[in-house]
Amino acid sequence: MQLEFYIEKRYFYSEKMNKPKKEINSEMVKEYGLNAGASVVGIASSKDFDLAPDGFKPTDVMEGCLSVIVFGSPLPQEAILNDPIGFIDIRNELNTKMTDIAKNVAKQIKSDGYRTHAITGMSGKWVGGMTYGHISLKHAAELAGLGVISKNYLLTNPIHGNILWFSAVLTDADLTPDERTQYARICENCNICIEACPSKALDDRASFAKKGCTGTMFKKVDNKWEIMCFQCRKVCPYRFGGQMRC
Repeated sequence: MQLEFYIEKRYFYSEKMNKPKKEINSEMVKEYGLNAGASVVGIASSKDFDLAPDGFKPTDVMEGCLSVIVFGSPLPQEAILNDPIGFIDIRNELNTKMTDIAKNVAKQIKSDGYRTHAITGMSGKWVGGMTYGHISLKHAAELAGLGVISKNYLLTNPIHGNILWFSAVLTDADLTPDERTQYARICENCNICIEACPSKALDDRASFAKKGCTGTMFKKVDNKWEIMCFQCRKVCPYRFGGQMRC
């Protein structure tokens, strides 16, 4: 039986899905994210991830991906200012929230008739003795116009600073991407984070020393792993946002 195609209001039938596909746009999808609890939402085109390593591009995770929707919410400021002990529990709680946001938005877009794949902040691949995200969420956030990656290798946002935690949704919905933000001079004449890093992980701007950072950051306390260092985040003049120099 030949499938009949027709258009009625804002819906159309697709041969592959055999179900109504709702016409959605970037503003609608951002509302999905904000209503789900995200503080910021940005959209990037999957075509802009050409510099990502093979195996870590959005299209490697979900075939046919056209858009990457990134959600961010900030850690509480006191988590950065206070003793690091207990920080990991606060981070895990926020990660659960961001995971729920991504899953909820993915479900909503899927109900609109599109394919989706949720990316959470602590999921990834084990490569060379280290865990790497399925895609780099902070690079995705930068491409989605949510801020810039500064010398401390953290995404810095003009309102929330460097304390945002991210999740994302990949989709085959063709959404209009956001423009990238331009804060080219944010780190001009400033090396505070580089000098403060106890593991010297930031010394080589071209290559972040992740193993050195991880070795210093984590320590077992009472049979529980704790994050013991976030100096690069804490000492940044823009850690909580502020007027950035363009």
